[in-house]
Amino acid sequence: MISGKKILVTGGAGFIGSNMVELLHNDNEITVVDDLSNVDDRYIRSLVESGKVIFRKIDLTGKNSLEDLGRQDLVIHLAANSDVRGGSENPIKDLNSNVIGTMEVLEYMRRTDTGEIAFASSSTVYGETDVLPTPETYGPYMPISSYGASKMACEGFITAYSHYYGFKSSIFRFANIVGKNSTHGVIFDFINKLRKNPQELEILGDGTQRKSYMHVSDCVGSIIYVHEKSSRTDIFNLGNDMTTSVKKIGETVIDKMGLKDVRVNFTGGVDGRGWKGDVKIAQLGIEKLKSTGWKNSYTSDQAVEAAVEETLAQLPHS
Repeated sequence: MISGKKILVTGGAGFIGSNMVELLHNDNEITVVDDLSNVDDRYIRSLVESGKVIFRKIDLTGKNSLEDLGRQDLVIHLAANSDVRGGSENPIKDLNSNVIGTMEVLEYMRRTDTGEIAFASSSTVYGETDVLPTPETYGPYMPISSYGASKMACEGFITAYSHYYGFKSSIFRFANIVGKNSTHGVIFDFINKLRKNPQELEILGDGTQRKSYMHVSDCVGSIIYVHEKSSRTDIFNLGNDMTTSVKKIGETVIDKMGLKDVRVNFTGGVDGRGWKGDVKIAQLGIEKLKSTGWKNSYTSDQAVEAAVEETLAQLPHS
């Protein structure tokens, strides 16, 4: 495990970021940057108040926003607008938050001689593929959402800066990440719908959408493990060997909430999708990840089950 390093975690108050901070804070000097637009500081507050983590509220889209942070050993760049569904209504938000924000991070690294970055990309860069599981070598990329397009642009700038300035960059294309501290996503939505109406669950699409789900502990653990083993700029899929359907997630949430006789209504959606821009079937090839020696602790179904339990435990009781 990584230790004794100065690490900047962008988006460190959010879902994946807070889990990353929890993993690393005991053995490293952690600075968290977050504009708190997705969630407040609840998941890192105790670490900040105890002095174990430095927190700076910063909007990465501001010019030279990171100027005074000084040199770091590693940037873990997780900050992004993560509302994939909202992209069709406001694609400019993905450009500003994701691409411009990433450019600010890269310029900060160049100016401070910070030489390593681990970047959270996404399976959405691939678009809808005719090869499943989809390997890192698949192409051409044809994303069907502005979120996917923005992540593809970020990858391009990161590899360019790596070539120009000698950065060691690890790009991680995430499957669907689930687990504690989540504040959005299908599990979170299903639980909230059923808390409002325990007799009925509306599922967007036709329920056959299926994707690879990865537990957040496997996600953050594999990022650190792979980046430390890597000696050059490289791209890795993060996911699981199997997929889980939206229908199965609904059934798992209903079961874990102890509900009976719930009516499940499918909206049908666009070609069975949940919304425009939703990739209906996504499964990433993870042979490259496994070749590093990394092994996930949870399968896709197990990740979903654990995430449902963790989300239920964290939600306030009403």
